[in-house]
Amino acid sequence: MPAPAGVPTQHRGVTGTFQGMLRAWPASGPNFGPQGEIVMNPEKWSLARKPVLLGRIEAKGARKYSSHQVFDMLINPGDNVLLEDPSYSGTLSALKPLGCNIIKVPTDKHGIIPKALKEILSRWRPEDAKKLNNNLPKFLYTVPNGSNPAGTSLTADCKKKIYQLARCYDFLIIEDDPYYFLQFEKNKAPSFLSMDVDGRVIRCDSFSKIISAGLRLGFLTGPKPLIDRVILHMQSSTTASTFTQILMSELLHKWGQKGLLEHVDRVMEFYRTQRDAMLAAADKWLKGLAEWNIPTAGMFLWIKIKGISNAYQMIMEKALERGAFQKLAELIKETV
Repeated sequence: MPAPAGVPTQHRGVTGTFQGMLRAWPASGPNFGPQGEIVMNPEKWSLARKPVLLGRIEAKGARKYSSHQVFDMLINPGDNVLLEDPSYSGTLSALKPLGCNIIKVPTDKHGIIPKALKEILSRWRPEDAKKLNNNLPKFLYTVPNGSNPAGTSLTADCKKKIYQLARCYDFLIIEDDPYYFLQFEKNKAPSFLSMDVDGRVIRCDSFSKIISAGLRLGFLTGPKPLIDRVILHMQSSTTASTFTQILMSELLHKWGQKGLLEHVDRVMEFYRTQRDAMLAAADKWLKGLAEWNIPTAGMFLWIKIKGISNAYQMIMEKALERGAFQKLAELIKETV
């Protein structure tokens, strides 16, 4: 869960936002409205850093719900989909009922290994993509920065290689990037969307990690034909809360881009401090007993305990007794 310290309750600009919201939308705000009520100029508000071929930015419910709706729109039973391994357990749970074949792509400390992805794709031929009933993977799903649970982040070079493979084998990339602003390096890695030259990237962003998880609000960015299809698909539900969409819109316009970036930089520094404290504790207590990589983004540290193939019993017996609980690889893999 995102830390409460990142919620801007006392930040300038938050005061008066609620009243301003009701003045701006007195009629539609408290009621149901069309999906995507939030008003955001793509060039001004995009978290993707100057994406090309942008269709629109469309407000959605919680980020997880947004990506699940994309899955529902794209997948037919029997389709092949590519997923980084390990992947977020909620994503695996959403994909399983759809009847698709999950092809797990190995990762290292930088996330998906392009060479491993290329080897997996070598079972097909690029020209197969032109056939109507080919069984090429329909999409690659990835959390490119500070992934949950492994905490890995793709480099710009890795992204370029992966994107070229997507072009070669004609599959989509679902770029689920809620931790984009929690990158600890000054120069943030370019997004897949910013590399997209032929409309094959759908990007999912979230306000949960940088504003408040309680908003349950995120947004999709991508080529207009795909985003329009997602909108139609989501109209069958009650959609994201119009109330929170308008609240978020009012806050963003009150802050301006400069205010937003100042806020997310403070949130990033908070998580950098948390990361450093976790690494210091791991180095003090686990050195020689376990191994880990240093996360460059997000809020997760993936620890492998040496000499133990399954730490489940140890955690359940020892850690819980002391009031601590860690997400276990065993629990994550059970959802596959």
